[in-house]
Amino acid sequence: MTIRKFGMALTAAAAVFAGSAVVSAAQAETWKFALEEIDGSVQDAYAERFKELIEERTNGEVTVQIYPYGTLGTSAQLTELVANGTLQFANASPGHLGSLVPEVNVFNLPYILSQSDDVNKKVLTEGETVYEMLAPKLEEKGLQLITMYPEGDMVWTTNKEVRSPEDFSGFKMRTMTSPILTESYKAMGANPTPMPYGEVYGALQLKQIDGQVNPVFAIEEMKFYEVSDYMIWAGQQEFTTTVVANQTFWENLPEDRRQMVDEVAGELADFIFDVKTQYADERLEKIKQAKPDMPMIELTEEERAKFKEAAMGARDTFIKVGGEDAQKVLDALTAEIEETEKEMQGG
Repeated sequence: MTIRKFGMALTAAAAVFAGSAVVSAAQAETWKFALEEIDGSVQDAYAERFKELIEERTNGEVTVQIYPYGTLGTSAQLTELVANGTLQFANASPGHLGSLVPEVNVFNLPYILSQSDDVNKKVLTEGETVYEMLAPKLEEKGLQLITMYPEGDMVWTTNKEVRSPEDFSGFKMRTMTSPILTESYKAMGANPTPMPYGEVYGALQLKQIDGQVNPVFAIEEMKFYEVSDYMIWAGQQEFTTTVVANQTFWENLPEDRRQMVDEVAGELADFIFDVKTQYADERLEKIKQAKPDMPMIELTEEERAKFKEAAMGARDTFIKVGGEDAQKVLDALTAEIEETEKEMQGG
């Protein structure tokens, strides 16, 4: 998307929502759901299935209107639109939520989640750390946490081969606008460069940055591979997102409607985990066909261990920024992941 088109989208958003206020349950025949990603993305697949189930179970009394990325503004602006009641629902990644609730930045720390999809599914969709420790903090900011899910391994696309923290020296890596993410990449040796999602392709093309990090499906749909020389799997992170609702809207919904949304979110947990795996496989194949000579590097366990060791410094920054509560969240999450891994391994 060009900057001009993005500016037009912001103008359109202002026109669409001018004068809007929090919608009461009785009036909420249309629920607006904004995405951080474009049509064809993992978030789009989730929202489309959410729309289908909600409209079916309300017998058409509720219509879900989906707004892909670029329609209404940047990711940070979408979160603001939900918090102030202009939107009923939106995806909101920890990279942006962390500016409102510092403890959510725990999901921006490298090498924090399990390498097991089943473990991550349980921790993200029903874990105590997320729903008993973090959800109440989001409520204080006007956001009701509906669910959380991953969208796939975060893969580096770069203009040079990177196999060690030393290879990141002087390397401008685009990150989301999150202090913890920038500190994480500083700790791993890079020069982090925050910028909005819609500007990344042009920045890679103009050599303003040396690389970026996103799930495979995003790399394919945004064509980042066209302006990169390598794809590198370092195992450092899964991109996670939340679905949040406006808190006042949520509280004004009848109990049966709230229960319906919770049930739909529960049913979509397996669906979206299958989708993100399917999309990663399909989109990687498309990249290979479009650019067959592009080197694709999977770091060894020894190479990953060096990045993991370097990245541990970001945990100190996370605790410094978030204070005592951040320490509690980090301890709780790591313990919960370890316990869930043991349970699923039968010991």
